[in-house]
Amino acid sequence: MSTYYEPLVYIVSQEEEGFYLKTILQNRMMLSRKLLSRLKLTERGITVNGDRQYISIRVHAGDVIEVRMLQEESDDILPQELPLDILYEDEQLMMLNKAAGMIVHPTHGHYVNTLANGVVHYWQQQGKSYRFRPIHRLDQETSGALAVAKNPFIHQQVSEQMQAHQVKKEYIALVHGVMEADEGTVNEPIDRDPEEPHIRIVTENGYSAVTHYKVERRFREATMVRLWLETGRTHQIRVHMKHLGHPLLGDKLYKLDKYEQSIAGVQGGLEAGGTAPDAAGDYGTSAAREAHEACEAHEAHEAHEAHEAHEAHEAHEAHEAHEAHEAHEAHEAHEAHEAHEACEACEAHEAHEAHEAHEAQETHEACKAILAAASAPFGLKRHALHACLLAFTHPGTKQWMQFEAPLPDDLAQCLVHLEKHE
Repeated sequence: MSTYYEPLVYIVSQEEEGFYLKTILQNRMMLSRKLLSRLKLTERGITVNGDRQYISIRVHAGDVIEVRMLQEESDDILPQELPLDILYEDEQLMMLNKAAGMIVHPTHGHYVNTLANGVVHYWQQQGKSYRFRPIHRLDQETSGALAVAKNPFIHQQVSEQMQAHQVKKEYIALVHGVMEADEGTVNEPIDRDPEEPHIRIVTENGYSAVTHYKVERRFREATMVRLWLETGRTHQIRVHMKHLGHPLLGDKLYKLDKYEQSIAGVQGGLEAGGTAPDAAGDYGTSAAREAHEACEAHEAHEAHEAHEAHEAHEAHEAHEAHEAHEAHEAHEAHEAHEAHEACEACEAHEAHEAHEAHEAQETHEACKAILAAASAPFGLKRHALHACLLAFTHPGTKQWMQFEAPLPDDLAQCLVHLEKHE
């Protein structure tokens, strides 16, 4: 026996007396042609007053129309226990606060540790059967509010609201540099880069893309911006902010050289044994300044080691010459005694060298760690973009619903860092 989700119910009004059932289904219940075709093939897909009916019949005032969709499963998704931050859930809809670094849906090479794996496991633990249907996507490194439909109807309805620009989506971003305008709109078409298809670029022959922004706060080296979209192109915010000359902090794909030079300067200085600029402002971040100081200390330590090694070598040569002279003139017993003392001195020298080498290695590792921190702007390990708000009309209840996702810890800590360096 087939198992269905809870039915969608519609009661025919007096004004709709004599309407075709198909008209009610498409124009009142707003079912898509694709979904309607599937329902017609389902045993209890479309009923009027409890009886299965053809969509060509006429209905009468007071008739109860019910639409039932077959329950589905995500057979192609491996259930996996993962932490989930659920903002809202009912029988038709689920709202999640996606963590940064988590892929939404399994792809080639990423079959586990995705949001889908965690959600399917969560549903199975509740004894529920749904197909994982994200209504929209977020980039792997983008955190924030994400909507998941539990049946085809909800997915279709919210998707149509998005296409009609009836969904409110807001993002918080931290970008390089200080933005001059308090607010503005970027209306620039986007398409794939013909030379690197995984990258999007602004191009006059691209697809329409509109991003609105408003400055929330300015810092010495960065700006906090609130953004909302009219379109939903891949990487839209990241591409548009780079186009404005203010790429996102931590964005490895859409960056500008002028914001990478300070870090590259420190790294280049270490590799070449050179000296980085003296002005603190030239480093861009406190991590870079620490890297410079650590590298200078490392160079001084190596010079000191070389000097000690040279003195030790001269002393060792003098000691060997003295031993040879005494061995030639001394008694065999005295010679053995001197050899024993020489062995002890050599062992002590080797132990000292080993200790010095260990300290040098520890210093070098510490310097590398600080450089790694310097290469991650303001301590971020991902681009600074968070989907903070998502609002739309719930297709089931017809109520306007707004969901907010709080700022994650890494971006909150980044803000603290920016505030300290104002």
